Amino acid sequence: MTTQRTSGRRKQAMAAAAVVAALLTTAACGGGNDNGGSKDGAAGFDAANNKVAQASLAKKGGTLKFAGAQDADSWDTTRGYYGFMWNFSRYYSRQLVTSKTEPGKAGTELTPDLATGLAKISDDGKTYQYTLRDGVTWEDGKPITSKDVKYGIERVWAQDVLSGGPVYLKDVLDPKGEYQGPYKDKSADKLGLKAIETPDDKTIVFKLPQANSDFEEMLALTSASPVRQDKDTKSKYGLHPFSSGPYKFESYNPGKDLTLVRNTQWKQASDPIRKAYPDKITIKFFSNANDMDARLIAGDYDLDINQTGMSPQGRTTALKQHKGNLDNPVSGYIRYAVFPQSVKPFDNIECRKAVIYGADHVSLQTARGGPVAGGDIGTNMLPPAVPGAEGQKYDPYEIAGANKKGNAAKAKEALKACGKPNGFKTTIAVRNNKPSEVATAESLQASLKKVGITADIDQYDGSQSSGIIGSPSNVKKKGYGIIIMGWGPDFPSVQGYGLPLWDSSYILESGNNNFALIKDKAIDGLFDKYVTTLDDAGKTKIATEINHKVMEGGYYLPFVFEKFINWRSSRLANVYTTDAYSGMYDFVNLGLKSAK
Repeated sequence: MTTQRTSGRRKQAMAAAAVVAALLTTAACGGGNDNGGSKDGAAGFDAANNKVAQASLAKKGGTLKFAGAQDADSWDTTRGYYGFMWNFSRYYSRQLVTSKTEPGKAGTELTPDLATGLAKISDDGKTYQYTLRDGVTWEDGKPITSKDVKYGIERVWAQDVLSGGPVYLKDVLDPKGEYQGPYKDKSADKLGLKAIETPDDKTIVFKLPQANSDFEEMLALTSASPVRQDKDTKSKYGLHPFSSGPYKFESYNPGKDLTLVRNTQWKQASDPIRKAYPDKITIKFFSNANDMDARLIAGDYDLDINQTGMSPQGRTTALKQHKGNLDNPVSGYIRYAVFPQSVKPFDNIECRKAVIYGADHVSLQTARGGPVAGGDIGTNMLPPAVPGAEGQKYDPYEIAGANKKGNAAKAKEALKACGKPNGFKTTIAVRNNKPSEVATAESLQASLKKVGITADIDQYDGSQSSGIIGSPSNVKKKGYGIIIMGWGPDFPSVQGYGLPLWDSSYILESGNNNFALIKDKAIDGLFDKYVTTLDDAGKTKIATEINHKVMEGGYYLPFVFEKFINWRSSRLANVYTTDAYSGMYDFVNLGLKSAK
């Protein structure tokens, strides 16, 4: 297992939001244009939230202008792992299959991209075959071949050179780690990874050692993009990827700006996904989120590429004066506290329950930003967009019901049951560069004090998470009984979300994300069953069961099913949020109402 695999699309939140100062720390409300459009051309509040705003107004041409407070981890399709990078990279990269360009939940469904259709699956779910479309080309006009797709995927094995991205494909296609990767392949035949066959330039066949019911979801990830071997600059590839999509890199200054221009060799007839409305796409990176928000509000830029919500200052102004330019999507992330069982007394379920019952959940929601900018009170650990999720209907501790303000009597009852009738002391670990998390820690500290639990707060450098809270030995040494964190799915399934959090085989010495150190044979068995279950109804049922087992163990205190306040300019057309990218706007088919 690798630390990369357990980073996830949630690195969007760990990195992008870390830079966005004071993200979602205060509740905000205001007037502005609630419904419909406005005189400046805004579509109206929530007009693009799970539905298409200004759909018919998109014109060909113009420059689409992104702003951001955080550059991508890498623009290399093998290495990128931030959610906004996956979304944006579809401008210059294609995959065999991809997410539908539709709003809301419909966007999570897969559709053919480079391939003529979804996989032909045989051999009890172990063989996947695709045929490439006619007319698919690179930016120099040469055809994209099955060997290019294979090579792009093989790069995932070069973790010593190209670390950082998801490695699901590596784990599923080569579970024993036998292939050395394209840079170290010493085999005489030089055929590369034997689990991928390319009998001709149009055909690609994947042969899995063991079936995995989410394999096609993994092929829709950016890490399955084709890369042409003669254009592979290895560790420098992210500075100028070679385009298979409708746009290509013109210039890139890391941390400053990025410009894409049309790939004149791209053919609309070969691409059913991308409309390619703008002539040019730019990103300007800011060091100050408040400055960026002010420029968005002024109309200098069209939207925030990071898609982690406006900062409190910008949000307050926008809600009062420009509400018609705002959307309030569910982000797909859950924010929560987790209890490492290695730190006493959290090896006892009753002591864990004491914290769950002792917490004031309304106060925690307020610390996150309130119902609008923070989200609905979280009652369990499966995000709304993941099949099997039940939302607030599943609330085993009545977190959003009878106990939403905390239940001191139940907390003290649990303390007595765990042998700590007078309470105990512990430490809350929280990232110092996430003000909303610090506020959440302070809220939890205050409510726990009322039931006899004294919690110190230890703020640590958020950029060092993998070595601080990701090290179980360090967590035990520091006495971190409560860790505040957040998580979102890599792809919309219980495997794409919960495997690194809850499966015992994912407990790592460094880069660990199974913070609770869950070793439950029933949960492990359900994951094993999940990956070999091929029907959707069966997978959904197992996902629900896994979530119930996790909640019954009392390993987590969920805070919110997270929501954001995001800005869209009045120039934008064909704009909508999609569950495929955790409630972000779907970048790839954005257009402008005017080509100016």
